[in-house]
Amino acid sequence: MLPENIMKRLVCCALAACVLFSLLLTACASQAEKTKYSAYSLDYFDTATTVTGYAEDQEAFDAIADAILAQLGEYHKLYTIYHRYDGLENLCTINELVDGAHRTVTVDRRIIDLLLYAKQMYTATDGLVNVAMGSVLSLWHDYRTLGKDDPSTAALPPMDGLRAAADHVDIEALVIDEQNSTVTLTDPKATLDVGAIAKGYATERVAQWMQEQGYDGFVLNVGGNVRTVGAKSDGTPWTVGIEDPNGGEYLAYLQLNGQSVVTSGSYQRYYIVDGKRYHHIIHPDTLMPSEEYLSVSVVCGHSGLGDALSTALFCLPQAEGLALVESMPDVEALWVTEDGARIVSSGWNAYVKE
Repeated sequence: MLPENIMKRLVCCALAACVLFSLLLTACASQAEKTKYSAYSLDYFDTATTVTGYAEDQEAFDAIADAILAQLGEYHKLYTIYHRYDGLENLCTINELVDGAHRTVTVDRRIIDLLLYAKQMYTATDGLVNVAMGSVLSLWHDYRTLGKDDPSTAALPPMDGLRAAADHVDIEALVIDEQNSTVTLTDPKATLDVGAIAKGYATERVAQWMQEQGYDGFVLNVGGNVRTVGAKSDGTPWTVGIEDPNGGEYLAYLQLNGQSVVTSGSYQRYYIVDGKRYHHIIHPDTLMPSEEYLSVSVVCGHSGLGDALSTALFCLPQAEGLALVESMPDVEALWVTEDGARIVSSGWNAYVKE
């Protein structure tokens, strides 16, 4: 017979083990009981947005999804260059002229943060991602819109007009005063265009907010900017497909757990002039659409970085682009060339689902 004090310890240990086992069973049951739901919107960043995640029931999911979409809505209003909103200073109002000059605009801190990050990306990409290129990109946007609305009149922007606009793309004309939360464009002919970075950056900020709130097991897809927030409810990675730019089946399926994947492609936004397709990714040196690739996909931990890099890599010769990717930790890329060849960075295949 064991001494009474030892028997008590054994009983306590057994009870503790039972309690722990019960908790583990409860946790497993809770995970198993979660169901996958999705919510959709066409209201933000002029694209389709999907929120997918696991929750105990539809009501719980809807509450989270509504909060996510509300935040994306706020970022959309702040970052758009095409629309004003009553009582709100945004990128559109920064671009406006008053008596022939841009005014100093007091803005929400989220605009300051975006533009500071944009300047970092300008440096990291050696100027290939330049949010001060609005004067050039707006010309292409106008001609592309007219060409799509009436294909019979589709034409290219005149090169002399593009060169004149390129005289006003100096990033130093973008003056940010963090202390006073103001933004000024010192060149009256300069304008901002954040199309190469805004969706990814906003997606990342919302994903970070979700993590702070303890939300896990979600995927945000904002117009092809995909950001996973944790794994699925059973602990397995999310499976994300890479679109084939030629319209076939997916090029690859990636397994992601907390990473982002962003694709830039010539097949997404374009118009036809004299039988040739002209897309929206404009090289800052040639002032013309880059022609080496059909698509570039980037996997990394930050959706804003992925957005910027996919644009920059689209404009770089393949060897230089590969060197840039290999120089960055936890960044991988897939290039699809004009002739259909696929090139990947050294760690890309680690994400590919077999």
